[in-house]
Amino acid sequence: MKGWLGNILRVNLTDKTFRKESFSEEFAKKWIGGRGFATKILYDELKPGIDPLGPENKFIVALGPISGIPAPNTGKAVVAAKSPLTGGYGDGNMGTYVSIHLRKAGYDILIVEGKADSPTCLYIKDDEVEFLPADEIWGKGTYDSQKWLYEKFGKQVGAMTIGQGGENLVKFAIVRSLEGRAGGRPGMGAVMGSKNLKAIVVKGTKDIPVADPEKMRKDGKEGMKEAYQTDKKIGWSKQATNGVLAWCNETNTLPVRNMRKTSHPDAWKIDGQRLDEARVATYGCPNCTFHCGITIHDSEKRESELDYENIGLLGASLEIFNLQDVGSLNYLCDDYGLDTISAGDVLAFYADAIDHGATEGDFKFGDAKRAIEILGMIAKREGVGDILADGSYRAALKFGNNSLDYAMQVKGMEISAYNCKFLPGMALAFGTSPIGAHHKESWVITYEISETPREAYSQQKVDKIIELQRIRGGLFEFIVSCRFPWVELGMDLNIYTKYFKDATGIDYTLDDFWKIADRIYSLMKLFWLREDPDWDRTRDYVPEVWFDPANADKEGPIAGKILEKDKYDEMLTLFYDARGWDDRGIPTMETIKRLDLEEEAKSLPEEAKLK
Repeated sequence: MKGWLGNILRVNLTDKTFRKESFSEEFAKKWIGGRGFATKILYDELKPGIDPLGPENKFIVALGPISGIPAPNTGKAVVAAKSPLTGGYGDGNMGTYVSIHLRKAGYDILIVEGKADSPTCLYIKDDEVEFLPADEIWGKGTYDSQKWLYEKFGKQVGAMTIGQGGENLVKFAIVRSLEGRAGGRPGMGAVMGSKNLKAIVVKGTKDIPVADPEKMRKDGKEGMKEAYQTDKKIGWSKQATNGVLAWCNETNTLPVRNMRKTSHPDAWKIDGQRLDEARVATYGCPNCTFHCGITIHDSEKRESELDYENIGLLGASLEIFNLQDVGSLNYLCDDYGLDTISAGDVLAFYADAIDHGATEGDFKFGDAKRAIEILGMIAKREGVGDILADGSYRAALKFGNNSLDYAMQVKGMEISAYNCKFLPGMALAFGTSPIGAHHKESWVITYEISETPREAYSQQKVDKIIELQRIRGGLFEFIVSCRFPWVELGMDLNIYTKYFKDATGIDYTLDDFWKIADRIYSLMKLFWLREDPDWDRTRDYVPEVWFDPANADKEGPIAGKILEKDKYDEMLTLFYDARGWDDRGIPTMETIKRLDLEEEAKSLPEEAKLK
């Protein structure tokens, strides 16, 4: 078997043991890697109903057949577990040298089980595994922790760590790596924290076997050169992802004031041009030739790496339009190990709930100083921070007073930085995202605005959402690579079938990949159904406030326009029909058979029978 090592490293923190296991070529061909491996393993090995923050949960690092191989943006890894934030399958795709070193150590998958009896750093060096004390960095932020790890192990390693947010089981805590890389929005950092696992360090020295080494080197080198030259020509990395902020402001899709508003006259102060002008450094993931990590000095003169989601939700949504203040909020999220998207949404929800009398408090939109204080309270679970640390959905349940209507979340996970109060397609993309609201699954917004009638609830939009889910949430998540060479630089998707064949010798087409993507999406739905046999289509709805006429813009090009719930529901049915799912949003038996999921379906409880 080429392209895959065929090996799993299974580590048990409770008894400090480890073993090497193998997987079959059939398993590899069916699930490919990354999200595919993680979904299948968690579905098979977790009992329904387990506590996501209990020792029964498993933390997985899963790689793909081109992970770590010199080719455009392949320095990525998927981290996965049952989500503390949503209760369903959760994962994240992050840039890290762990992707390279774990494969060079001889593994495609790391499974961490149990719970250590004290703070632990897991050190993997080829065939050796050590369980080292991490008491010195327990209680410290990710920046100090990473510095300590590099001093102890040297900089030529792959390292992942958590901050105080993960240690204190904040349900939207993430895993951090390198200068500004992060992943695992559904609470993967909290899962590490629940296991007393402060860090994972990997040092690999072996070769990664591929089917055609010479062709892989040639094609990979050409791809990296093409990406570099294309970026130099179009200049995308000048503003990187934050180039979209001005466009969102112009098209009335910017999240302002907890998405009550869709634009703001001061938005230009935190846009891509201002970010580029304030740049002091630029960072990127391994094997990246057009780095998107633009770093500025924040209000405390610390380096803070920013992108659009950070600025949209820690800036515009909080009505904070000083770039250095936004940088400070972002720096603290990174240091505490908190997801910036959820953190921004949770803070905005809290200010909104106070405004609407759902709870009492002294936090207001625009108050950067108080926002900084509350972030610390969230990371340490102090005062109201203990409530907010569970995410906006659970906070709304505690606040009551109809506040759930404007908690900007789906399935318990906060919505990314796109205001969809009059954007049916992007709203449906958020609603049907399998891990909770996430832009990475199907970023259909530019297509919807530029190539279709914005107000349409159409089959055309449904088809595009599914197409993008297959690419963004499918291909890039199971082959494990960054989507930006395709999204931003326009590189042909067939380059990935070529890399896949170079690595594995297997001649899969894009259509083969789309079937695998559909299989993974359907299995994620079975994961949800097994956890909640009463699952229904309302779990794929977006927040009620987007359907509320009282929340419509009062002026501007979309004044008076909102999402229409009956039409959204009709569009959701079109989506289910196109996917081969029933009216609950669950795969039918016909679909189960077509996607070779009969064995997986057998584990469903009697009350959750498929149609």
